[in-house]
Amino acid sequence: MAGLATPGAVILIYHRVAEIPRDPQLLCVRRRHFGEQLEVLREHYHPMSLLELVGAVRDRKLPKRAVVVTFDDGYADNLVDARPLLADHGVCATVFVVGGDGGPAREFWWDELERLLLETETLPRALRMTVGADAWHWQLGESAWYRPEQSERDRGWNVQQPDNPGPRQEMYRALHERLRTLPLPQRRKVMDSLQAWSGAERVVRPTHRSLATDEIRELADGGLVEIGAHTLTHPVLATLPTDAQQLEIERNKAHLEQILDRPVRSFSYPYGTRSDYSVETVKLVRRGGFACACANFAGVVRSDADSFELPRVLVRDWDGDEFARRLRQAWGNG
Repeated sequence: MAGLATPGAVILIYHRVAEIPRDPQLLCVRRRHFGEQLEVLREHYHPMSLLELVGAVRDRKLPKRAVVVTFDDGYADNLVDARPLLADHGVCATVFVVGGDGGPAREFWWDELERLLLETETLPRALRMTVGADAWHWQLGESAWYRPEQSERDRGWNVQQPDNPGPRQEMYRALHERLRTLPLPQRRKVMDSLQAWSGAERVVRPTHRSLATDEIRELADGGLVEIGAHTLTHPVLATLPTDAQQLEIERNKAHLEQILDRPVRSFSYPYGTRSDYSVETVKLVRRGGFACACANFAGVVRSDADSFELPRVLVRDWDGDEFARRLRQAWGNG
């Protein structure tokens, strides 16, 4: 294939290496599949670090079949499950970490939403609430009690499926879409209201926690994994005024540099599609002391790439054969 024979690179986006009961956003790759994917990279491609790639773009010395592994968000399983497999296969990675001074005191909001609506066995039969400027009303009816057989039946549901098996999934889909663009104070207010309405205990599940401070240091030890910045609160940056964007970017960078005692050189735009950040966002990142920034639209990195809008290919829970096919396809589409 011509694409594979031409110098260039594909940057891969992962989020989690884990096997959990529900994964409505399709963020998880199972350990077995991640190992198979890394084996494909070692046998057929040229794995390199993100900063090595940026240097190769700058110097117009891109290798052929280059691949970079990145993770967004900073889940604890990046250390516990992903890093040992990366070490076993000799593949380096960049992990873009969300957070600031508060630490991982609660789950990411999308995980809280899944826990409250899709994991809580018994909920009130109706929900009335204001989300942003909108007044919303749902009737759960018989789905207020999630019978074990129904819960088990719906475990494989995800947002890429066109239909909702019940009102709980309808609520989850609608609230997720609306919450992602809300300012942090409004989003927290909605989540706190949902928590109180559900009657569920507020917990951080061990399977869904993010990296603690000492784990960020541990993940970065040895040089196999580079830590990158991913904002304080994972907002849609394009919805924020310039000063709020700058705060999200600069405070996250400074916090991570304090933890690591070294510069943080790479950045990833939360959500990362072209509508999730702006021209002004890119300017802020360029001026913020970073060497590069990753987005979330598909493409192959060529020698003329903009190092502050690097395309990436999203990876799902594919076995090795399907991953190899998808990777060939990504190159063909580049």
